[in-house]
Amino acid sequence: MSAMELTSPGRARSRTVDPRAGYRAARRREALRAFLLAVPLLVFLSATFIYPIGKLLLMSVQSEEVVNAVPGTAALLAGWPGPPELPSPQTFETLAADLQKAQQEGSLAAAARRLNNYEPGFRTLLLKTVRQLPSTSGRPYSEELPKIDKRWGEAETWRLLKRAATRYTPDFLLTAMDRKVGPSQTIVPVEPSQAIYVDAFIRTFSISASVTLICLILGYPVAWLLANLPARQSNLLMIFVIVPFWTSLLVRTTAWYVLLQPNGVVNSLLVGSGLTSGPIALMFNRTGVLIGMTHVLLPFMILANYAVMRGIPPVYQRAAVSLGAHPALAFLRVYVPQTMPGIGTGTFLVFVLALGYYITPALLGGAGDEMISQIVALQMDRQLNWGLAGALSVYLVIFTLAVYVVFNKLVGVDRLRLG
Repeated sequence: MSAMELTSPGRARSRTVDPRAGYRAARRREALRAFLLAVPLLVFLSATFIYPIGKLLLMSVQSEEVVNAVPGTAALLAGWPGPPELPSPQTFETLAADLQKAQQEGSLAAAARRLNNYEPGFRTLLLKTVRQLPSTSGRPYSEELPKIDKRWGEAETWRLLKRAATRYTPDFLLTAMDRKVGPSQTIVPVEPSQAIYVDAFIRTFSISASVTLICLILGYPVAWLLANLPARQSNLLMIFVIVPFWTSLLVRTTAWYVLLQPNGVVNSLLVGSGLTSGPIALMFNRTGVLIGMTHVLLPFMILANYAVMRGIPPVYQRAAVSLGAHPALAFLRVYVPQTMPGIGTGTFLVFVLALGYYITPALLGGAGDEMISQIVALQMDRQLNWGLAGALSVYLVIFTLAVYVVFNKLVGVDRLRLG
């Protein structure tokens, strides 16, 4: 008799004794089957969404260029107490050896670029030092390096080198808030000429809030009209709201680029109608950014409010009017409160999407309209400062989560719906 034949009666008795066991086993099989079906999606999201974002966020506290280029110097500086005393002569000797080795291995350029983020001119200092090291007279490097450049005789230079020669550092996060660690190991504001990131965050929030408010003012009446028109007319009007979703964002932004030019359609109409004596500046400034972003994000506000309004019975407002309330008062005190979930949903969607906008401000904005997403792209593409880009992204994610928490508390994320 096989083992299966021996155990089968036992299993049958178990199911007879506890019928819930069979039900739980069936549920587990269904859950496992559903999980296996979702595995491809989870793998895709992990590879294309979670891993890149996690890697970028990790870079906000990771700095390996300098420690990989000058490992011996980094180990010695870890035991150096810091200013006002200079490091030991052995540290000078090790630095000279590390710099020459890093140049041969090709890791010096990345370290110099990383140090230049700490102190402008540090890259020139390293490259100049490496070039002149072979021509030294053979005396101790604690005497030769200050002769190559006097900054090697300053404790502040070595303090900056020590801070950069660590694998994990909060410096990127501090820089993203226009802060740094001062000589006395306290956090101090950076020079006013270098303080740009806090203003960029404030500007980003200001533009996002302005776009959200304009979208609400323009989108709420359109949503009300869509919800209260006869079905045939409402469906026709809905096409004009949905059509922008079928058009590329770049195409829509480029269209505004053409329309808002000094000799574009809008200025030609204004001048031709006599409203203005000449072309007015509608692009490369805040006006162009607000117009472009409002046009792109307005459908989100309309659809969010429409989804809520179409479920509101008109009898409530009619009842208020029949009881003596003015139609305007009945609208404000009876109808509008019922649409608050739609207002909250539309506001949340538009504001969060506006926080990370890049193309429209880049094409239609001016020098004073740079949003934080543009600065992140600049740090990655041109400055190659991935650490600072990661730190800026961290704060952007934190601010977005804060908006999400407020929205969930006031409105509820379960009411988030479109159409």
